[in-house]
Amino acid sequence: MKKRIAILANHSGGLYDFRKDLISELKKHANVTVAVPHNDRWEELHKLVDEVIELPVDRRGMNPIHDSKLFRQYRAMLKEVKPDLVLTYTIKPNIYGGLACRMAHIPYAVNITGLGSAIENGGWLKKFVLALYKPALQGARAVFFENAGNRDTLAATGVVPKGRDVVLSGAGVNLEDYPYQPYPQEGPVRFLFVGRVMHEKGVDELFAAAKRMKQEYGDGVEFHIVGSFEEEYKPLMDKLEQAGVVKYHGYQSDMKRFYAMASCVVLPSYHEGMSNVLLEGAATGRALITSDIPGCREAVEDGVSGYLCPAQDAEALTNFFREFAGKTHVEQEQMGRCGRALIERKFDKRIVVAQTIEGLMIPVTARN
Repeated sequence: MKKRIAILANHSGGLYDFRKDLISELKKHANVTVAVPHNDRWEELHKLVDEVIELPVDRRGMNPIHDSKLFRQYRAMLKEVKPDLVLTYTIKPNIYGGLACRMAHIPYAVNITGLGSAIENGGWLKKFVLALYKPALQGARAVFFENAGNRDTLAATGVVPKGRDVVLSGAGVNLEDYPYQPYPQEGPVRFLFVGRVMHEKGVDELFAAAKRMKQEYGDGVEFHIVGSFEEEYKPLMDKLEQAGVVKYHGYQSDMKRFYAMASCVVLPSYHEGMSNVLLEGAATGRALITSDIPGCREAVEDGVSGYLCPAQDAEALTNFFREFAGKTHVEQEQMGRCGRALIERKFDKRIVVAQTIEGLMIPVTARN
């Protein structure tokens, strides 16, 4: 009898975009069921797996009373599907899906794609989340992390079972999907930010630096913003766009043309698991300017393929923009080529898929 693997996640589009290569590999060994909210890539996900179960996940807040419904839904889903192995992604599927698997005596592995603001910011919420994580992780056969810094931080709290942590090279990047793109030959130096416009992505520092650069360089530099925004930033986004400081493109499902037109990809984030934007940008052959934090620093050879900047430091960010803008076209292009080489060595999607499969390689007996 063929084995059954269930995957729990909080976003259908993210699961498809970043895990489709892994899912394709898992399907060689088992039937795959996914339980996710109905977001993007719904039809594509249906074609990829054997079964899709729509299961809403509130991605915001940590209200145990509200989230108890999610726990009950996971328990009911596991009872119906009877998987031989479960793989979970992101905090709520990790916690409530992990607890449900542990209670049902179903083998499972969790993937901590990032610590999130609840843990990064400390305080009572960190203690609460860790109190939930500890029993959820204790029964896991593997606890995957996307960078060593996150692993070390969580391991120091005692919630990670010894000997079961596996550090992956992020989600990796498919080098065929993101081939090297010729460097722009003419025009201004174009800095590209991709992500949700929100405080913890470092956009306040980005906008402050962009204003300084536009004052100094005028039309010689451009700042392109791609992604949705938190509602509180709408007035500022409108103001910056009207003033010509930024060019806002909204949410885009296909990023390849934006990476191709960019000179440099920028991410001054406060915390990350492993930034897919940086991996995709470097794979395209673009220099990176990003925060010197776990989840970002791994994607950069400082001074070679880009620059590592102290987080929450607008002045330092401005200086790195100046340094990059002052380089010759050939020097800028060479930084991007070095970035592509780094991705090929360490972040090829095939490497990450193999790492994940190896981490899961404990014999599982098919359930009746």
